[in-house]
Amino acid sequence: MQPTPTRQTTRSRWVTFALAGLTGSLLVSGLAVLPAVAAEGTPDFGPNVKIFDPKTPVAEINAYLRSISTESEFSAGRHAVYFQAGAYGSAKGQNDPATAEGIVNSEVGYYTSIAGLGNAPTDVKINGALHSEPRQGADGSSDGLTNFYRALSNVSINPIQRPVGTDAERSRPEGVAGPRTMRWATSQASSLRRVQIEGNLDLNGAYGATLFGAEIADSRITGDVNSGGDRGPGQAQYYTRDSQIGSWSGGSANLVFSGVKGAPATDLTGRGITAIPSTPVSRPAPFLTLNGSSYSVFVPDAGTNTSGVRWATDAGAGTRIGLGQFYIARPSDSAATMNAALSAGKNLLLTPGVYRLTAPLKVTRAGTVVMGMGYATLAPTGAQAAIEVADVQNVVLSSLIVDAGPGSRVVVKVGTGAANGIGDALRPTSLTDIFVRVGGAQAGSTSTMLEVNQSKVILDNTWLWRADHGAGVGWTSNTSDHGLVVNGTDVTALGLFVEHNQKNQTVWNGERGATVFYQSEFPYDPPSQTAWMDGTREGYASYKVSPSVRVHSATGTAIYSLFTSSTFAGAPVHAWTSVEAPAATSVRLRSMTNATIALGGGIRHMVNEHGTPVDASLPNQVVPGFASSARLSEYPG
Repeated sequence: MQPTPTRQTTRSRWVTFALAGLTGSLLVSGLAVLPAVAAEGTPDFGPNVKIFDPKTPVAEINAYLRSISTESEFSAGRHAVYFQAGAYGSAKGQNDPATAEGIVNSEVGYYTSIAGLGNAPTDVKINGALHSEPRQGADGSSDGLTNFYRALSNVSINPIQRPVGTDAERSRPEGVAGPRTMRWATSQASSLRRVQIEGNLDLNGAYGATLFGAEIADSRITGDVNSGGDRGPGQAQYYTRDSQIGSWSGGSANLVFSGVKGAPATDLTGRGITAIPSTPVSRPAPFLTLNGSSYSVFVPDAGTNTSGVRWATDAGAGTRIGLGQFYIARPSDSAATMNAALSAGKNLLLTPGVYRLTAPLKVTRAGTVVMGMGYATLAPTGAQAAIEVADVQNVVLSSLIVDAGPGSRVVVKVGTGAANGIGDALRPTSLTDIFVRVGGAQAGSTSTMLEVNQSKVILDNTWLWRADHGAGVGWTSNTSDHGLVVNGTDVTALGLFVEHNQKNQTVWNGERGATVFYQSEFPYDPPSQTAWMDGTREGYASYKVSPSVRVHSATGTAIYSLFTSSTFAGAPVHAWTSVEAPAATSVRLRSMTNATIALGGGIRHMVNEHGTPVDASLPNQVVPGFASSARLSEYPG
């Protein structure tokens, strides 16, 4: 018998699929590069950055990692951990974890990023496991639906995992990972980038959890990647790009592979898999490196039609920027201080913490990099944006959480719209691992979370979330019309997650836009159908391509409904469609899935007025575990 949800219940607790400018500066490769500054010793990154070297005892490493692994979902703690080049831990036990000794082994918790400081992932070798585990409920259910905000990058792992947790968890046979296997049971905002796993990767977790993940990019997994979900709980969706894998096990609603060597064949109607041979355009995330005693940030160039890993760091692959050209910010810094640094031609490296902003950060120089460490978080205190990018090229924003303040029109704004055609193909403005939320950690509201008014922008692993639980949550409190509005031309979104906004989740006004992988949920909490209407139509389409657009493509969409408030009120609401788009042959939509997770109501159509409805009153098992689901391979057909 399934548990009966209460009005306050959220997906995170109970939904399972079973419920069915400086003087003398030079311009180099499009980036403003200041005169070289020698960096001797470790810069002062503040108290929340830990750097290990190969001489650090494994016990000390494990103790530190475990001490920071217990942050709560909405805590203010932030952590960045780095490993210098070298080997860590013992390989003993790699074929039998029960015999392992001296391994690096810890769970990775909220607001923690762990990265190697080498030029390539193979420069840092970890024998052990940096893992994430699902939570197990008293009723035996297991989920990692709120396992957010944690990341691994630029490391090579020989996976040897031992149980970490309670004695009861250790005693369960499934609590021990198999040989050469590491578990990474996470949902949104938990990327794996430039990671080499010398064995298997389990994305499902020890107990067969329910999860809504995430992205793997520029990574190599030599063994099998198991996402679960073929016959029930597992990863509902996952995006893997520009990588290499041994094999993939599992299937569910929406597993998308672009430019992945070893990817499974497309099997939409069966396993929910869509594989395309290359990624149309991508730009890997910038990352911190240490060469001798000099720290720098390497900023990769973009590539077109890419596939497989891209780990080169020579001059032909991107631009290296010394830390002397960065202002290393602390959470105590004011917006005025950081804007003064930006105006003086500095880049920004934000050390871990929460930055309370009384004004937006203003990026006005081409080639500026704004990069966070350890999920650095920008939190406006008034009704203003957190970041505003002027009409300049080649701006790189990476690894940031942005919390909306009260009543802002837009939270992150890229370009003004006055110079839409300024984008650069080799070094386009890119936003990588940018996570915007409205409510949850603090009270906030907005009209639009992210607005793109510049051309050739790349969005990579973007989660735009109107919170369904936490601080300031309610239909009339953490209000947000749209997650993403794109007005620029030739904008590409890779791994786009947009959830719970009160009108269209995504509005695409620019020509020649492209999305590869889209995950979205309608708002949970419309109190009634009358309160949620787009004119005379029930609700709003999640993904809207404006009628004036002539060329657009979207591949791999999964759009879900879970209408809590209206169901508990006794009159479940509906969305008239998931995707609204012009019926033009040059607007191509491929591999679409709709699903009702649980409770009442549903989605009438897939695209415009085409496609099979999904409704709690029309149960089916096109995707195992959902109350109702349907697929459409292509539109127009």
